[in-house]
Amino acid sequence: MLKIEVKEGESIERALKRYKRKYRRTKVLDQIKERQHYTKQSTERREALQKAEYKQQYLLENEDQ
Repeated sequence: MLKIEVKEGESIERALKRYKRKYRRTKVLDQIKERQHYTKQSTERREALQKAEYKQQYLLENEDQ
């Protein structure tokens, strides 16, 4: 459970914005979306490899700059 203490003199809108940011960082929505559909292990593995390959390529390209 997330707790946000409203600081003295802080508006409710600002505190709500901090709460939303903190909630987004927990990645709860990502987990919920992931669990809605079953994904085969082979598909997960393939996607992970593609993501790693993309990251490696991106890092190599930006290393020269």
